[in-house]
Amino acid sequence: MITDFIHAVLRRFWRARSEQIAKKWSRSVPFGDLISDRWERAEQLGFGEGTSVYDSVLVLGDVKVGRNCWIGPGVILDGSGGLVIGDNCSIAAGAQIYSHDTVQWAVTGGKAQAERQATSIGNNCYIGPNCVIAKGVSIGSGCIIGAASVVLKSVPDNSKAFGVPCRVFGNVEEIK
Repeated sequence: MITDFIHAVLRRFWRARSEQIAKKWSRSVPFGDLISDRWERAEQLGFGEGTSVYDSVLVLGDVKVGRNCWIGPGVILDGSGGLVIGDNCSIAAGAQIYSHDTVQWAVTGGKAQAERQATSIGNNCYIGPNCVIAKGVSIGSGCIIGAASVVLKSVPDNSKAFGVPCRVFGNVEEIK
């Protein structure tokens, strides 16, 4: 049967490629990341040169990403209301960046529309693992957003911010 044959071929590929990845980088990744090239995917999406996007990243709507960005596994980039990410950003695993929500739609029993508002992240930013950034938020350049933060308000340039809800706790000192 053809499905048994295909299954056997894919399993052999999975084993061989998994061993290569483990030996070279000491990691185990999902099947999609074994067969996709992160930089090729970023190029296909029209993202900037040198940017990489894992296969497991969900990209919706109008998303623009600058040069030399790293977008980790399991990230959600919701550009249904417009999303812009600058150059040299690191978006850690599991981060969720939204430009819409369906709160009003849900509480009105579907009578109201989803709300959309552009979201942006400046240049040279670090967005920690499992952060949630709400629609309409603007994160300035040079910012660090701590892990598991829920960002409901805009964050000015060069800020260190974290928490639920996210608050600014200081400035990022320039690294020399």
